[in-house]
Amino acid sequence: MGGNSIDVVGKRLRDALPLLKREVLDVEVEVKFKRRKYRGKQSTVNRRFRLVCVFNKESGRYHTYLTNIPLEILAAEDIARLYAARWEIELIFKELKSHYRMDQIPSTNPETVKCLIWIAILTLICSRRILRLIQNANPENAHRYTSLRWAKVFTEQADRLLTEVLECVGLKLDMLTLYSIYLGQGCDPNVKRERLMDGWIT
Repeated sequence: MGGNSIDVVGKRLRDALPLLKREVLDVEVEVKFKRRKYRGKQSTVNRRFRLVCVFNKESGRYHTYLTNIPLEILAAEDIARLYAARWEIELIFKELKSHYRMDQIPSTNPETVKCLIWIAILTLICSRRILRLIQNANPENAHRYTSLRWAKVFTEQADRLLTEVLECVGLKLDMLTLYSIYLGQGCDPNVKRERLMDGWIT
């Protein structure tokens, strides 16, 4: 969309949009809003954000985005594409939480938390890599392998996959190794005292 530029400085968004003759508007705006009440008081604050308006040819309307991502990181068109992919991003987080335990971090130590988050992300990467292999092996039905269903199957069979990987590098998960895993991993480092039921376990 071509046309003469329109001066939008000082105008409200609802007044400026009908006047636009360009495909993209990328400006800094001031937003006034009220904070939540605290101790019976409510304050009004002003904040500056980046406003991106991208014309959508299919709908014939501008899609507007309010963000704090600077231009140096993402161009206006990239912000529109990123927002369009928001559902995929939500599905990825759901997969990380539901199947790879990102929401189960039993520690407040920053380094431990980082490690557990990376474990979840690396597990997701491995899962998606194998999913791609399966889809390539069955191209006619590739679209039917949804990410969440696949994640469930992957986690249910992960122990068998790990056994195969270990055997490929010459390691066998025998009973002695399994006992060592139980002995080390079963011990919670955060428990400092005995619990009531401990004395009843035989």
